[in-house]
Amino acid sequence: MKPFIYIILFLISFNGVSQIFSDAQQYQIDSLNAVIANPNSHDTSLAISYVALSEILYVSNIDTLKSLCETSKLIAEKSLLKNNSEIVKKSLKISLAAALNNIGYIYNAKGQTKEAVTYFSRSLKISEEIGDKKGIASSLNNLISAFNKQGQVKEVLDYLSRSLKTRAGGIINKSDIAASLNNLGTIHNSKGQLKEALAYYSRSLKIREEIGDKNGIASSLNNIGIIHNKQGQVKEALDYLNRSLKLREEIGSKPVIATCLNNIGVIYNDQDQLNKALVYGLKSLTISQEIGSPACIERASGLLSEVYEKEGKGIKALEMYKLFITMRDSLENKETQKAATLQQAKYAYEKQKTLDAAVHDKRLAIEQEEKEQQQILTG
Repeated sequence: MKPFIYIILFLISFNGVSQIFSDAQQYQIDSLNAVIANPNSHDTSLAISYVALSEILYVSNIDTLKSLCETSKLIAEKSLLKNNSEIVKKSLKISLAAALNNIGYIYNAKGQTKEAVTYFSRSLKISEEIGDKKGIASSLNNLISAFNKQGQVKEVLDYLSRSLKTRAGGIINKSDIAASLNNLGTIHNSKGQLKEALAYYSRSLKIREEIGDKNGIASSLNNIGIIHNKQGQVKEALDYLNRSLKLREEIGSKPVIATCLNNIGVIYNDQDQLNKALVYGLKSLTISQEIGSPACIERASGLLSEVYEKEGKGIKALEMYKLFITMRDSLENKETQKAATLQQAKYAYEKQKTLDAAVHDKRLAIEQEEKEQQQILTG
């Protein structure tokens, strides 16, 4: 078992929400449902509302995202056939592009990448036609995710470059430009193109220093350190990683502090400087256990298991290896539990939806009865 040094990757992804609806989110849900239920709502309002509602509800039931966005898509496409003003057409196309983008997200999440790319590409084309900069950036980013899943490195690089140019053109701020540069560095790093990776990480670092983004600076320093280590420049690698660690300690982000400590420990372990590797590994494990992070504990125990084995301390090596296995299994079980929780949430949502529909039907029946009674009284 070989301990790994962890690259920090930034991707601006689909904006999801928490699985438990807050009061603010529930208010949004109620407001959007009111628009949808209003027979006088304009097609533009309906198309927007269905997309917005889907982006709140999809976490508890991903199939809801598809059905709501399909409805928005049909409304927008049908309305676009009418003789509407240019303003209305643009609004409908923005909703249509968003709906296509979200449907693509579902396919991508389910591993149906070919279908996802089709929807993302259609969304991108519409956004480009109307000059919707936010939509362009979102579709580009989702295409990057899809191509990355397929291992199509050339396409990933192409779209990352397009995304970078788009953002540099004023769509997204400097922080996101730095994130794109960081991601380009990570892609080149994965291909073993260390010189190119270092160049992108360095450009990302420069921008983050300009805007005073401490978290970003720390991430870039970490990644540059990893490249130097791969190039056999251990002194430079440790310099960058220690600078990253110092910033992380100033910020106080314990999970990343634990990762930085572990990364430094891995380098010392590779150099057979076991005393130093042990110090950093134990510090990482202590913080990891303090915050109760299975992922951080897994990394630290994996490193310590190898260090103790090299030192000939078989019992301690076995103890750390057992901890590593326990944390690894815990992480795998967590994914299983997450899937079960989502299924339970889906059931609760469908049950509530059925009850709401019954109440709605009953209310309509009462209203109709009142109208008929009124007609009798006034007839």
